[in-house]
Amino acid sequence: MTEALRNASPAGRRRPRVPRLVPIFDPIARRLLGLGVPLGPNALLTVRGRKSGQPRTTPVALVEVGDRRWVVGTFGEVNWVRNLREAGEATLAVGPRQEQVRAAELTQEQGASFFGEVLGPYVGRTRLGRWMLRSVLGAGEIIDDPRAAARHRPVFELTPSPTA
Repeated sequence: MTEALRNASPAGRRRPRVPRLVPIFDPIARRLLGLGVPLGPNALLTVRGRKSGQPRTTPVALVEVGDRRWVVGTFGEVNWVRNLREAGEATLAVGPRQEQVRAAELTQEQGASFFGEVLGPYVGRTRLGRWMLRSVLGAGEIIDDPRAAARHRPVFELTPSPTA
């Protein structure tokens, strides 16, 4: 089976793929974010592994608009997405501040609205944001076709955990 067929979605659109740069950048970002170095909208998300039960930490882009916060599975069904879906809660670290959060996954319809009304305008307002989304992350459809993006890019809204 060719790579194109493996990455095709049922609707004929390509599923998100992790860019080659990400496995190189993630350990560096994890270390810098762990030291409290600000890296744009990035934060550390620690989630209990669904199989091992061990804490797993990954850098994620945190979208904050007003008093609401979201994380997006830009590369689709990766491990942190599956772990967060299973656990429903995580620790979010932004700089030196850590917070226990609950995660509620948006439906596809809610995800499409989020991409079209929140993330598209949030990222699309700068040339750098559009370039990063399209060229570096391979996620231009978030701006161009929010409905298609919502089919295979999970979105979680984060709220403070009541047990925190």
